Amino acid sequence: MPSILKSLRLLADPNRLRILLLLTGEELSVAELQEILGLGQSTISTQLSQLKNAGLIEDRRAGKNNLYRLDTAAAESVMPVIRQAAAEIPEAVQDQAALQLALRKRQDKSRAFFDEMAGRFGREYVPGRSWQGLSEALLKLMPPMVIADLGAGEGTFSLLLAQRAKRVIAVDNSEKMVEYGTDLARKQGVTALEYRLGDLEMVPIDDSAVDLAFFSQSLHHALHPERAVAEAWRILKPGGRIAVLDLVKHRFEEARELYADLWLGFSEVELEALLQRAGFQNVQTDVVHKEVEAPYFQTLLAVGDRPNLDLTS
Repeated sequence: MPSILKSLRLLADPNRLRILLLLTGEELSVAELQEILGLGQSTISTQLSQLKNAGLIEDRRAGKNNLYRLDTAAAESVMPVIRQAAAEIPEAVQDQAALQLALRKRQDKSRAFFDEMAGRFGREYVPGRSWQGLSEALLKLMPPMVIADLGAGEGTFSLLLAQRAKRVIAVDNSEKMVEYGTDLARKQGVTALEYRLGDLEMVPIDDSAVDLAFFSQSLHHALHPERAVAEAWRILKPGGRIAVLDLVKHRFEEARELYADLWLGFSEVELEALLQRAGFQNVQTDVVHKEVEAPYFQTLLAVGDRPNLDLTS
C-alpha cells in the first residue's frame, strides 16, 4: 500500500492531478497524454515515473507503447481527493473533451488507411488521376446551394463553388481583393458569384440566407473567432452547415508578420468547442493534411450543423 503522505505530496501538483483524473477511466500512452495535456514528453514521463514509483498508477506494454492506468486498489485511499480536485482544476473539463477526441482518433482505423493512400496519391503517377479532377467531380456532385465564402480573398475557391452553387456570396475586408475577385468573375462569365466588402465579425448578409457558411484559412485572421462563428450561425438557414478549414495550432510565430495571422491556428478541441458554443450540433473535426517541410503546418477541417427548427416545432 502506498504511503498516504507521499501520495498527498504528489497530488499537490496540478499536472499530476490532471494525469490521474485522465487515467481514472482510461489507459493512455505518453503520446496521447501529450496531445491531451499540451505538455512536453519529458515532463509527462517524469510525472508518470513519480506516480508509478508511488504506486498510484501501473503500466503495460502494448506493441511499441506503454499504456498507463490508475492502480485503483492502491489509489483507493486518495480517490476522494482526486475526485474533489476535479472541481478545483480549471483545465479538467477541457482535458475530458480532449480525452474523448483522443479516444475517437484511436478507434478511427480508416483514417490511418486513407492517410497512407493520400501519400501514395500525391507521389505515384496514374494517367488521368489528379486532385484537380477529383475536386471538380466532387463539386459537380454537390447539391445546388447558397454559399457564403467568408474571408474569400481573391476568390479562387468561390469561383470553383460558383460552377455548381445557386449563388456564392464571397465576403472579404480588403477592397482590392473584392475588386479583383469581382473583375475575375466578370471576365470568366461567372454570374452566380457576388463579392461583398465586409468583416468576418459583421458579415453583410441577411439572417438565415445561406445553406453553407465556409471559412477557408480565414478564421485565424478574425480578431474574435467566436464572433465570426456566431455570424456564420446568424446567416445560416435552419438545417444549414458550417465548414472551417484552418491551421492546427502551431508555434511558428513568424506567421503573424508573414501572413498577418492573428491566431496561430486552433486545436481540434478548441475548434470543436467554438462551434458547439455557437449552437452547432454534430460537430466533427479531422486533420486533413500535414505538410512534410518546415514549419510542418497541418490543416484542420471542422463541420457542424445548425439545427433544423422545423424538426422541433
